[in-house]
Amino acid sequence: MTSASGNGGSQPGSQPGSEDEIIRLLSDPAVFGPVDRVETHVSLVFLGPRRVYKLKRAVTFPYLDFSMPEKRRLACEAEIRINRRTAPSIYLGVVAITRQANGTLALDGDGEAVDWVVEMERFDEHTLFDRLARKGGLDRAMMEDLADAIADFHHMAESRTDGGGDGIAMIIDSNAECFAGVEQGILDQAEAETLTEFSLQALKALAPVLDRRRDSGRVRHCHGDLHLRNICIVEGRPTLFDAIEFNDAFATIDVLYDLAFLLMDLDHRGLRRLANIVFNRYLDVTGNGTGEAGGLRVMALFLSMRAAIRSHVDAAQAQTLSDREKARARAEESNDYLNMALNYLAPEAPRLIAVGGLSGSGKSRMARELAPFLGVAPGARVVRSDSTRKRLAGVPLTRRLGNQGYLAEMTERTFEALYEEALAALRAGQSVLADAVFAKPESRRAIERVADKAGVPFTGLWLEAPAEIMARRVTERQRNVSDADAKILGQQLTYDLGEIEWFRIDSSGPRQETLKAGLGLIGLETGVA
Repeated sequence: MTSASGNGGSQPGSQPGSEDEIIRLLSDPAVFGPVDRVETHVSLVFLGPRRVYKLKRAVTFPYLDFSMPEKRRLACEAEIRINRRTAPSIYLGVVAITRQANGTLALDGDGEAVDWVVEMERFDEHTLFDRLARKGGLDRAMMEDLADAIADFHHMAESRTDGGGDGIAMIIDSNAECFAGVEQGILDQAEAETLTEFSLQALKALAPVLDRRRDSGRVRHCHGDLHLRNICIVEGRPTLFDAIEFNDAFATIDVLYDLAFLLMDLDHRGLRRLANIVFNRYLDVTGNGTGEAGGLRVMALFLSMRAAIRSHVDAAQAQTLSDREKARARAEESNDYLNMALNYLAPEAPRLIAVGGLSGSGKSRMARELAPFLGVAPGARVVRSDSTRKRLAGVPLTRRLGNQGYLAEMTERTFEALYEEALAALRAGQSVLADAVFAKPESRRAIERVADKAGVPFTGLWLEAPAEIMARRVTERQRNVSDADAKILGQQLTYDLGEIEWFRIDSSGPRQETLKAGLGLIGLETGVA
């Protein structure tokens, strides 16, 4: 029990404890050390040296009701229960604020409970992903680990029967109402109305897809607020926290709509390359790439809806700020998000790029680095034979396969699955980069036929480098999905490749030069220094 009185502590007051009393208690250094305080419209967060206490404010909005102590207790318990799914070491429990016999308030005292707080372990705020993003501290490995964490979370999240097309319609209608409530002069109301019109048109076409995804278990009790500021590093791993607890409807959503917030956030920060890495890794590890690829049809709408929400939230904040300069900056941000939301719904014809070459030629890096530049956000779907093979074998992407995984029958299954996934993604409107050795002329012809079936343009790129360079690369690489080593490369060097009719690229030089060559050959000369 910790109580406080005197200049720094809470004083006797009316029953139950007022917010001011509780603030004095939790702000007192005698309670749990020096305290920093963060305020939002729904909560007060008190950050001590090792512990964090989060108080629900006695407020009511259309989407939440914290007006009574009992409702706040239930909300605290829900926050612990929901966030322990992803961050059990952070969310410790619910602690009572009690009224002591002498009239003062105490933290977890023996008096009657007058309110409750969420108790959390304090983590290093320097590991928050929004801070890391601002400093350029996010890399491919972190994004892959993050995608793995999200995929694992979505896999275990409870499936729901709500949502589908009707659920998305409710969100679009809510966005339209919020835009209509913004004061004149803050954002372009004509563009906001156009966005609503385009969103409803997209929904009309996609409602059957959304319903099928709900019926197949893709609507789950998700995070609901999955942006960079709600991700940190705990024990060396990306950790999701601060999921929505106050309204289940906000978190009962399609798993790809949950993912879309993160992808949009990265894209808005100019980090589409990282967004594309998360996007592709997530699809690779969900275990049913072709099924999720069918969901690619809804990604543009989901990204647009996420940007729309950020737009009207920023607009609402802009009209309440007394500082004119801050209000102007927030209004500009609101319009930036509005433009993003519209751009996401602008169609762009898909295309298929195949990248082939022997192991160590740099084909996978080329595919990965071309992807953000290609097609609609968040860039092209990369279908990689190495990932497909591991998925068919039912093993994690970075686990080596034995000889059984490379028998002729397994290789045939792998390429058939790769062609199927590429075709599904193209038909969903997403550009595709197909990444495989493509050593046999018939495999190169087969991937070209995929483009013919989808009715999209095709470009083939063949990467090559001296044998010693390729051998060094396969020996040095780490965290790679490919199992190829110098021995396997030696076998590949004996292959009869036949006539290679694809564009040939010397990949022995600096990676940026190789990427520029690839961009030039697919008609995207700009974008790389």
